[in-house]
Amino acid sequence: MSFPQVLTGVAHIGIPTNDLDKTIVFYKKLGFVSALETVNKAAGKRVAFLQLGDLMIETYENHRAAEKAGAIDHVALATTDIEAAFAAAKEAGMHLLHSSIQSLPFWENGVRFFMVEGPNKERIEFCQKL
Repeated sequence: MSFPQVLTGVAHIGIPTNDLDKTIVFYKKLGFVSALETVNKAAGKRVAFLQLGDLMIETYENHRAAEKAGAIDHVALATTDIEAAFAAAKEAGMHLLHSSIQSLPFWENGVRFFMVEGPNKERIEFCQKL
């Protein structure tokens, strides 16, 4: 199976922040609405998913945000089959940042994901909402 068969588009863009409340206020001024606000208990981080049309931003308070140009942490691609995407990434010889598929209790039924590193050290997440 190849990537085009299991990828459906951009799932979200990950932006770390030092002040989640300030970030939420800013994006709401642009017309974004809160799609989900939660806590990643494993990482101890507050997380918000903000949506404008079909654009989703995942912003999370890690108190290590670079606060300079190039500070976007990752771009996430949506997949219909996380196992097939993981196998395709391995087969393509991509630099995997996770040795296995990860899970988080986000959204109604959770999410499964993994990340790879691109040629410019960018991080690409593959994710499947369950």
